[in-house]
Amino acid sequence: MIKVIRLKRAAAVCIASVLMIACAVAVGSERARTVSGEYIKWVDFTPTTSALRQALEIDIKSHDSDTPVGWIELLAYAACKNGGKFTGGRDKYITQLYERIQNAEDIEAITADMKHYNYFYEAYSAVLSGYVGYNDDGEYGVLVRSPFAAGYYYSHYDDFGVSRTYGYKRRHLGHDMMGSVGTPIVAVEGGRIEALGWNQYGGWRVGIRSNDGRRYYYYAHLRKDKPFAEGLKEGDTVKAGQLIGYLGMTGYSSKENVNNINTPHLHFGIQLIFDESRQDGVNQIWIDCYQIICFLEKYRAKI
Repeated sequence: MIKVIRLKRAAAVCIASVLMIACAVAVGSERARTVSGEYIKWVDFTPTTSALRQALEIDIKSHDSDTPVGWIELLAYAACKNGGKFTGGRDKYITQLYERIQNAEDIEAITADMKHYNYFYEAYSAVLSGYVGYNDDGEYGVLVRSPFAAGYYYSHYDDFGVSRTYGYKRRHLGHDMMGSVGTPIVAVEGGRIEALGWNQYGGWRVGIRSNDGRRYYYYAHLRKDKPFAEGLKEGDTVKAGQLIGYLGMTGYSSKENVNNINTPHLHFGIQLIFDESRQDGVNQIWIDCYQIICFLEKYRAKI
């Protein structure tokens, strides 16, 4: 029997109550404060796939040099310069900062008078801080994976914020990826399973908190009868690329294990948690993750 955990969070976002991850969350929460001492209350994550890849390329290339620069610094600097409005193609401000760092300028001196740099740096760190680093083999690079396993087709478009009407009218606070029932779904990032079970909006779903406590990943509408990977349970720790479940069309039903979704798809969402007291209710922060999914297409786990 699958353990059913009843929905305790606001139905608008359809996720379960999140447990404290004491040490990691305490550190993350302190870093999330702006210069004024206030927590960030909303994030519009706008870097394009091309900007993400450009910044990543520079991060990896410069990592072992005398003048390293991280991709979050590059993206935050560019956002300050372009007002958070990234366009397609290579971003001139990302290149500009890299060249200035190569010329031995100091990042703190460069950004000292940039009014919104701290905001963009903290906001983008909350989204991307676990995405790049050293893997188990000691290699520096991308640590995260697409939620769709390698070799499985999906289609998608940027549907963040579109209207949903089941139960009541609300905004769609996630990203839908259409595919075939039974497609293996993997963890995008390593972390701890905080929710695993049924709710009437998301059907069979899994919620995973990142190891640093700053991101909550939501995977919903999983397969009827056998939604989860064998033996998976609440409280387990998973790694990026680990099988967690199978794509389906469950949900939109107060009765469990019901297919009421018209089109098989994965509902994937990313919630940012700066302040533990705001992780429930109407003040939750969910981001548009379409560009992140496009970025992750190159990083698929083999199952």
